[in-house]
Amino acid sequence: MLDIHKIRENIDMVRQGIQNKNVQIDLDAIMDLDKKRRSVIADVETLKHERNVVSKDVASRKKNKEDASDLIDRTREIGQRIKGLDEEQRQVEAELNELLLQIPNLPHATTPVGSDASENPVVKEWGNRYNPDFKLQTHLELGDSLGLFDFPRGTKIAGPGFPLYTGHGAKLERALINFMLDFHIDKHGYTEVLPPVVSNAKGMTTTGQLPKFEDDMYKIPQDELYLIPTAEVPVTNIHQGEIIPEESLPIQYCAYSSCFRREAGSYGKDTRGFLRLHQFNKVELVKFTHPNDSYDELEKLRRDAEDILEALGLEYRVIELVTGDLSFAAAKCYDLELWAPGEARWLEVSSCSNFEDFQARRGAIRYKPQGGKKVQLLHTLNGSGVATPRLLVALLETYQQQDGSVILPEVLKPYMGSTGLHLK
Repeated sequence: MLDIHKIRENIDMVRQGIQNKNVQIDLDAIMDLDKKRRSVIADVETLKHERNVVSKDVASRKKNKEDASDLIDRTREIGQRIKGLDEEQRQVEAELNELLLQIPNLPHATTPVGSDASENPVVKEWGNRYNPDFKLQTHLELGDSLGLFDFPRGTKIAGPGFPLYTGHGAKLERALINFMLDFHIDKHGYTEVLPPVVSNAKGMTTTGQLPKFEDDMYKIPQDELYLIPTAEVPVTNIHQGEIIPEESLPIQYCAYSSCFRREAGSYGKDTRGFLRLHQFNKVELVKFTHPNDSYDELEKLRRDAEDILEALGLEYRVIELVTGDLSFAAAKCYDLELWAPGEARWLEVSSCSNFEDFQARRGAIRYKPQGGKKVQLLHTLNGSGVATPRLLVALLETYQQQDGSVILPEVLKPYMGSTGLHLK
């Protein structure tokens, strides 16, 4: 959420930032409500001052044993007017807050201006293209021949987009999750958490899923809960409403969770195999940082996610998102994409974003500066470290052999146990 003072004092800058995100917001309506709210507050303050003056006159008359009934009637009248204005203020503030929740975060000054993903610049490429002298299979063909997953039975159980991992495929999925968690904990210093996979509306609002993306989420109406679309939601809300000592920053968590997305707007998109799912697994990285350090921490966060891909020996590239392709809550974002040889295409496996104080304002997540200074909003960041479905696609397709088997990278050996690295 944006600060109403920032909007009021920088209206042209805010208008341009929203425009650069390809979003239509009626800022004039917001300014009208803000003006009305401030006018009502001023009227209330005036009436309260008048009531104090009249109350003193009432006390003076009573002290002198004089009739004060007219002044008492006046204080009651003022009280009723204040009560009415208080209710009007609550209504105006509710309307204003509803509109403020519709405003996206503003792009950072270093975010390239552009209309859509076709303009995203590639800022880094790593690894060598896997181009053997035999016909490559897709992950679907490999998974079927090796018995790694069973999409038809997953569909029978829950519907399309809910995969069923089987045999070595189930073990490989578990191995990847444990490998990534251990990597981030041991090499990058993250603290592991295992959060709930449901969140209330307040938590979803903090991270920006509500109210804008309600149709893309699975809801449990009876309990007023939502299945989480990413561990970003519960992990960011660990410190909802808290004040963190400055010396404790940065705080960085990693978390595994299942993720659930209805993908209401995905009709017509490629939904084969693991390319687009309603349920998937992901290791998430979340940081709480000092505002002065958040962009340095974003680069570190991106590097942490890249380290996973390099440890697995997979070809990847880093994309910097232009303003028109940024998510609702992000001020700056990098996407990490893996090359899938069998699919012959790039697949996104991670987004690393700085939200600045956008989520912190919604969730009242603040820090206490040293030296007794005023409490301030901190900055939140998150990135996938990484999501498993497309990672699995690239991994199987990159390490496939001519005989149809797959030899996994050595770093997974401790996690595959008796299954070994040779899937055949």
